[in-house]
Amino acid sequence: MPEAVLQQAKEEILDWQGSGMSVMEMSHRGKEFMSIAETAEQDLRELLSIPDNYKVLFLQGGASAQFAMAPMNLLRGKNKADYINTGAWSKKAIVEAGRYCEVNVAATSEAEKFSTVPEQSTWHLSSDAAYLHYTPNETIGGVEFPFIPETGDIPLVADMSSTILSRPLDVSKYGVIYAGAQKNIGPAGLTIVIVRDDLIGETLPGTPAMFDYKIHADTGSMYNTPPTYGWYLAGLVFKWLKTQGGLQGIAEINQRKADKLYNAIDQSDFYANPVDPACRSWMNVPFTLANPDLDKIFLEQAAEQGLVTLKGHRSVGGMRASIYNAMPEEGVDALISFMAEFERKNG
Repeated sequence: MPEAVLQQAKEEILDWQGSGMSVMEMSHRGKEFMSIAETAEQDLRELLSIPDNYKVLFLQGGASAQFAMAPMNLLRGKNKADYINTGAWSKKAIVEAGRYCEVNVAATSEAEKFSTVPEQSTWHLSSDAAYLHYTPNETIGGVEFPFIPETGDIPLVADMSSTILSRPLDVSKYGVIYAGAQKNIGPAGLTIVIVRDDLIGETLPGTPAMFDYKIHADTGSMYNTPPTYGWYLAGLVFKWLKTQGGLQGIAEINQRKADKLYNAIDQSDFYANPVDPACRSWMNVPFTLANPDLDKIFLEQAAEQGLVTLKGHRSVGGMRASIYNAMPEEGVDALISFMAEFERKNG
C-alpha cells in the first residue's frame, strides 16, 4: 500500500469526512458508502479507460474463486476452454477449470521450468473453445507475457492479480479481467472483475448465486455485503495513482525500478536471474546467489537493513523482490546498494 494512502486511511479511520463513522461502521447501502463505491468505480474506469460495455465488479473470494467463476460464467453451452500454462497460478486455474469442462492446455513452458513464455505461433488453440485463459504475470517465477494474445472472436480471460494498474492496458482486447487486490489495488479480501456485457447471464446449471457475474452486475456488487473497507482503500489507491500521472506515469516508474534491479543482477557474477530477458516481470524479480549457502545470511542481513520478505518461494528457492506500484524507487535503490555491499564482502 502506498504510504500516502495509509496516512489518509489513518486520518479517516475514526471519522470519515465528518460523518461521525468509520468506513468500517457504515451500511454498505448508506449514502456515505455509496458515494465511496461510485467514486472508486469511476476512478478505476478512468485509469483503465474501461469501455461502457464492460461491468466492473467488486467481489470477494480472491482470484482463486475466479478460477471457478470463469468457466461457470463463460462456457455458455460449450464444453472446452483453452489455457496457457506458464507457472504456478496458471496450473491452479487449469486444475479448477477441469472440474467444469475439458481443458486444452494450448501451450506450456513447464519443460523450460517456467522461465519463458511460449511464442503464440507454437500454440495449439481450439476452434471450439469457449475462451482462452492466461496469466499475464506469474509472481512465483517472475515471468511476464511481453504481448497480449490474439484470439479473434474467442473471449480472452486474464488473471491480472499481480500486473493490473502497473501500466496502461487496452481493456477492449479482453472478455474478462480479474484481479485479487493485494498487489496493486488494496488489501487482501477484495477482488475486481471487469467483464464484457455480452458474456454475462448464461451460467452453468447449478451455479451458486454468489458465483454469477450477472447477479453481481445487476446489484452493483451488493448482492451481499461487499468488502467495504477494502473497496474504500482501493478507491484511495486509485486517487493516488492519478497523482502519479495515471497509469502512464506509474509505468515509467515501474519500468525504471525493474531495469535498475535487473541491470544490477546482470552486471554481477554473484547474482543471477533465470528468466528469459524478453519475459522478465516488472513486478516480481527472482534472483539466486552464486553460493546458495549464503542465502540465509543474505536474508538476515537484508532484514537488518529494513529489506524484508525477500525469500523466494519454496518451489523455486533463492530470492524474490516484489516491486509493486507502492514500492518507492528509493526502496529498489536501497536493495541494489545492499546487494552490492553483500557481494563485496562475500563474493
